[in-house]
Amino acid sequence: MIAIIDYGMGNLRSVQKAFETVGHPAVVTRDPRTVREAARVVLPGVGAFADCMANLNQYDLVEPIRQAISSGKPFLGICLGLQLLFTESEEFGTHKGLDVIHGRVVRFPVGRPTGSPSGAATSLKVPHMGWNAITLTQRSPLLTGLNDGTRLYFVHSYYVVPDDPSVVCTQTSYGVTFASSISRDNIFACQFHPEKSQRAGLQIIRNFAVWS
Repeated sequence: MIAIIDYGMGNLRSVQKAFETVGHPAVVTRDPRTVREAARVVLPGVGAFADCMANLNQYDLVEPIRQAISSGKPFLGICLGLQLLFTESEEFGTHKGLDVIHGRVVRFPVGRPTGSPSGAATSLKVPHMGWNAITLTQRSPLLTGLNDGTRLYFVHSYYVVPDDPSVVCTQTSYGVTFASSISRDNIFACQFHPEKSQRAGLQIIRNFAVWS
């Protein structure tokens, strides 16, 4: 069973539908026991970091998430689900995360020139929204079938800065070069939305569904 964690925020149905599309049904749940018993766990998310952490605590989902990760079962974090794995976020103050991956979540530097293929600088718009390319820094089974330059869909105002750069799996440039996905042991987490990224995103979903 694939469990998609429902903590009251996030694009849950689109993630569930993506798994169904590749032939691997998933259940949306906020039941701690179901999360513990699942073979694979997905933590999606949109919204404010502090609110999401508060909801995870309210629904008693923090320990099941930590147990799922420590047990070695495949774990996928999407967008805010990536950020929540980190030590803390600077979004609207300083807020503690799950601290599974040591590091911080920081805001894009508003106003920094983005640059462009023509050489003309444009002001950085936040949130970073739309299609952008990834550059692979290490290989992961979840990126099988994807290459440097694959374009995926992003919507975010903050990005992760891991203390250990070896966990960075892909990078993306938007005013700064940031970690657009990380990988460590049984964890893969991405800032982009695979469920909104058409064929390339569905390939990641498919890869996760058979990852062991």
